[in-house]
Amino acid sequence: MSKRLLLQDYTQLPASFYTKVEAEPQHNAKLLIQNTALLQQLDCDLNEAEILDLASGKLKLFAAEPIAQKYVGHQFGYFNPDLGDGRGLLLGQWYDADQQAWDFHLKGAGRTPYSRRGDGRAVLRSTLREFLASEALAGLGVPTTRALAIASSDEPVQREILEPRASLIRVSPTHIRFGHFEWAASQSPSTLETLLQFVVQKHFPQWSAASRSEQACYFFENVCVKTAELLAKWQAVGFNHGVMNTDNMSILGETFDFGLVSRIYG
Repeated sequence: MSKRLLLQDYTQLPASFYTKVEAEPQHNAKLLIQNTALLQQLDCDLNEAEILDLASGKLKLFAAEPIAQKYVGHQFGYFNPDLGDGRGLLLGQWYDADQQAWDFHLKGAGRTPYSRRGDGRAVLRSTLREFLASEALAGLGVPTTRALAIASSDEPVQREILEPRASLIRVSPTHIRFGHFEWAASQSPSTLETLLQFVVQKHFPQWSAASRSEQACYFFENVCVKTAELLAKWQAVGFNHGVMNTDNMSILGETFDFGLVSRIYG
């Protein structure tokens, strides 16, 4: 099996935006589910064994450069400066036939510098919830991240009770959140400008000829409109996010993360 390429464009940013971290792989893992429709949409030709390796954190056969992103955020009304990818790693980008880049993010990858005394792992219950909820929203026409696959094992993880470990590959055009901009703004104006220019170049190239101040205005307006439209669509289908803090809000107006009380009311 040859190495499969996952490019990592987020490392174009200064090192203060991320930390390189190796995944803590699951042992004796099994591929619980793979999203065939999403694989086809991404023109992803990974076979079942490769998807299992990727989803279980065994990355030796992938030219991946996993990183944990740094961000901050407002959680339940209070600013938390100590946030970041505490149990997930951005593995890199997969490019479809149209050269659209898609982030592959391994959720449940193990400890990172931002784990805040946590074990960095995920359990089967939470990964199944994210897979099912994200696919439900996608089917209802609500913008959302998607889940590519879940791997699980008999490795026990302590929560309120012992639960089986699992990990999930989350797919999105970007994993940049409101909280990334809050962190950059807390550092310096130049740090904020660096992040904005990265985002414009990657996601809004149509604004490249505009002035820096115009780009900032366009970006702010776009985020406000896309987020308002997203929340209206949540309400239209009876979706309750449950953990709608700024560290869980995407700059592209996608449903991002699925907490304990996130649900769709019929």
